[in-house]
Amino acid sequence: MPATPKDITEKILGTLGFPATVTEQRIGDDLMLDVKADESGRLIGRQGQTLADLQYIVNRLLFQADQSAPKVMLDVGGYRAQAREALVKKAKDAADKVRRWGDAVELEPLNAFDRRIVHHALREDPDVESHSVEVEGTDKKVLILRPKRC
Repeated sequence: MPATPKDITEKILGTLGFPATVTEQRIGDDLMLDVKADESGRLIGRQGQTLADLQYIVNRLLFQADQSAPKVMLDVGGYRAQAREALVKKAKDAADKVRRWGDAVELEPLNAFDRRIVHHALREDPDVESHSVEVEGTDKKVLILRPKRC
């Protein structure tokens, strides 16, 4: 029987010296794993980079074992939920500026996970559209928000 995402995550964390409790929650077709550990700050890393790397590793292991495995999102101590709320607020504030002044607004470079959150938050907005533009020399892209064209 193949290992579950929860088992894989707990094994990786245990091997790295982070005994943790992992709980699963389904979100549509995806799976959210909430990790509770004593040293949550070290698991999150600077700007969530360690958490993002751990999530990538878990997803790669799952995909290698089963190409139809659900995408797994990892959260440690509610970090992703708080970061998501802040990012959605920033996107909506930028959309308000676009509406108010009619000019394009550029957000800072974001990774793919964060860009997806912004695109999703603004997809129903009738006045604003978002586009990703590559930043040279990095794997991140900036988001340009501009008035929708009729």
